[in-house]
Amino acid sequence: MFTVNIYLRFVLIVVLLPLAIYTSILFGFWYSFPFYIIWVGMVVAYLMLGTVQSAAKKMEKMDFLGAEKRLGLTLSPKLLFKTNRAYFFMLKGTIALNLKENEKAEKYLQLAKDTGLATGNEKAMVHLQLANLAAGKNNWQGAVLHFRKAKKFKVTDPNLREQMRTYEKALANRGVLKTAGMGNQGMHRPGGKRKRPKMR
Repeated sequence: MFTVNIYLRFVLIVVLLPLAIYTSILFGFWYSFPFYIIWVGMVVAYLMLGTVQSAAKKMEKMDFLGAEKRLGLTLSPKLLFKTNRAYFFMLKGTIALNLKENEKAEKYLQLAKDTGLATGNEKAMVHLQLANLAAGKNNWQGAVLHFRKAKKFKVTDPNLREQMRTYEKALANRGVLKTAGMGNQGMHRPGGKRKRPKMR
């Protein structure tokens, strides 16, 4: 897919409006009309798409600091399309996770989850990352809850499927799955109450 370099896009946004005004003064509005249309289109695209795609390319190269800097060029995540906003938060959370900023990572991953991601792969990945963060705080009940939710989504990415299998084995080796009743009919539903064991 052809994309315009983000910095070139900024240059064009800055240059096109004065060019359109100048052309309009010299030759009339209709001669400058195409410049206005292109300028408006580029501004709207920047506001509603942000720099998510550009940051994702940095992430593919494992350039986490570069990706974070690129996301910082987005004017406001509130202006983004819902899907791009969710992906913006997911990228921020993944970057923070790789930079060992766990509290920040959890905050952004929760925002991505609540905003609404587009594919099963993305939804499962966010829940798996949240499960890892919960396990890091010894919150095994939270880890199992997020992992169980991750398993509900259709995962087509083979690498993510392998990560989920590995994570499930790690939970099983700790006995966490059995304790939580995962896979058993007696497993409590999210938000439901569990009976406390009788005191002796």
